[in-house]
Amino acid sequence: MIEGHIPFAYQGETYETYYKVYGDLANRTQSPLVALHGGPGLSHDALLPISDLADTSIPVIFYDQIGNARSTHLKDKPPTFWTIDLFINELENLLKHFGVQDGFHVLGHSWGGILGCEFEVRRQPRGLQKLILADSLPAIDLWNASNAQLVQTFPKEVQEGLMGGMKDPKAFQAALREFHAHYGCLVKPLPAEFIYSLDQVFGENGDPTVASAPILKDWTIVDRLHLVRASTFVINGRKDISQDFVVAPFFERISKVKWVTFENSSHTPFWEERERFMQLVGDFLKLKV
Repeated sequence: MIEGHIPFAYQGETYETYYKVYGDLANRTQSPLVALHGGPGLSHDALLPISDLADTSIPVIFYDQIGNARSTHLKDKPPTFWTIDLFINELENLLKHFGVQDGFHVLGHSWGGILGCEFEVRRQPRGLQKLILADSLPAIDLWNASNAQLVQTFPKEVQEGLMGGMKDPKAFQAALREFHAHYGCLVKPLPAEFIYSLDQVFGENGDPTVASAPILKDWTIVDRLHLVRASTFVINGRKDISQDFVVAPFFERISKVKWVTFENSSHTPFWEERERFMQLVGDFLKLKV
């Protein structure tokens, strides 16, 4: 494993993107997989089980998106600074830094799936070979509907804690932990890496700047999904926030697509059914299409 920071120039300023690479990029026999973390506002740590794929000769590149975790924080930027194009530019910068822009795969988890999908649709990158949309969403209204439905399964104090948001951070964090224990990650106790990632936004020293920006206000890609050219693997869990009705448009509208629901998982099947997840993803990435 190697780690470090990459300079990222944007709108006349230069920031730093933290990265972590598992596997040998220099002598690779397989195209690398770039993992896009969730949020917006979390960190790569929650996705670290995916580094298992490096044992099957697929190098895996993780990074913390700008404004998050170990990358440059920009608390003074106005909400309008935070756009999908900003994060796509950062991703393109990362690909160029490693010299993999001519042949790579993308796995986007939750918000990371939005980013990966928008990258494909907006930029049509010539080097993107396979796209994995893990526990993601094609429209914010579907996501909100799912959350509203699932919140109803909790006691009143949890519902109130979630509804109150960051007005009462302690109550919100406690309610969020309870929510995620049922629909975010079923592993008990919750993995330290998963908790660390959540704490990057909601913890005592968290930075909610990116998470609170209106990046996804009224967002949808449903009517643009036909523009996805790459072979796509859609994944969700039976107890996922990304319920079947949330991810269904991916399957219905992307031309080359497969969909698997992990029956014993929620929002993080790479933790909950780790071995099977790596097997299916590895097989998909090595499939010649």
